[in-house]
Amino acid sequence: MRAVAFVSLLLLSACASNQTPYVLTTRWKDAPVPAAADYADPASWSALPNRFDAADLVPKKSGFSDGQSNAKADVFFIHPTILTYKPENEYVWNASVTDAALNVRVDSSTILNQATAFNAAGRIFAPRYRQAHYQAFVTEFKEDKAAALDVAYSDVKRAFDYYLAHHNNGRPIIIAGHSQGTVHATRLLKEYFDGKELGKQLVAAYIIGIATPKNTFTNIPVCANPSQTGCFVAYTTFLQGYLPPWHPGTVTDLASVNPLTWSLDENFASKEKNPGGVSYGFKYVKQFADAQNHQGLLWTNTPYVPGRSFVKLKNWHKADINLFYQNIRENAVHRVETFLSQK
Repeated sequence: MRAVAFVSLLLLSACASNQTPYVLTTRWKDAPVPAAADYADPASWSALPNRFDAADLVPKKSGFSDGQSNAKADVFFIHPTILTYKPENEYVWNASVTDAALNVRVDSSTILNQATAFNAAGRIFAPRYRQAHYQAFVTEFKEDKAAALDVAYSDVKRAFDYYLAHHNNGRPIIIAGHSQGTVHATRLLKEYFDGKELGKQLVAAYIIGIATPKNTFTNIPVCANPSQTGCFVAYTTFLQGYLPPWHPGTVTDLASVNPLTWSLDENFASKEKNPGGVSYGFKYVKQFADAQNHQGLLWTNTPYVPGRSFVKLKNWHKADINLFYQNIRENAVHRVETFLSQK
């Protein structure tokens, strides 16, 4: 039973709270909207490179070190949905950036377990934003979804504008996001990078955890090898052999980059190609998971930990980054080095 809890908690640590997603009964138009963040205020950021925060940490016994002080690139990281539970204040559809309890959840989950994967490649900037409640992704009311996500994106956009004006100074940029963060990152890439002058500064985009078509962008291709720059990495992780209900069961146009090989082919990559992942408690685990692309999905067998036969989970979304943490970390560094060598 201890092993089952180990893997279950791993998933929870990566993306969301450990509560069943709460169903909102209020429509978006009837709910108050919290005040927008002021990105000149450091409190409006989950991570900034000029202070100590969760993004500076590395897993114990991993041998990693935080490289932000000497980094030659920047990482703009957009966190996933953490507001999945019953809101604890009047802001139900979009979170307040001053919600202290929620901010602790964000910092101790996604910033710790996901954003840190990039702290060897660049300085990490991760804004707090009025994230949309989980309900936005399951509601039958499309206008509620659009409104909630628009509010969230408006913050991400203003945070990025502030970053460009006060921090970038022409430095190479990695855009990274997971789940809801990927939704906003995709929109940001279209508005600021795709066919735009700023596209020349794009090292790569890691937009993970949302099914993303290969032709999402006009001038930003899918990354087809580990050294390519100016491209995007996308994948969604499921149990080997499982097709989610929305999948057509045939070839799709979805992008799926295998994070163990950084290729688009459907060859199986064993756990021996995975030097290490991160588990619950931010613990480093060697040869954590294998991976194989299949019709636009990333398949993995249950992580290789004691008691794995007891785990029946089919959707590994919450561990998209945890499972392949070191591969992502090393690849981000490699793409930055390649980008700089081309200048």
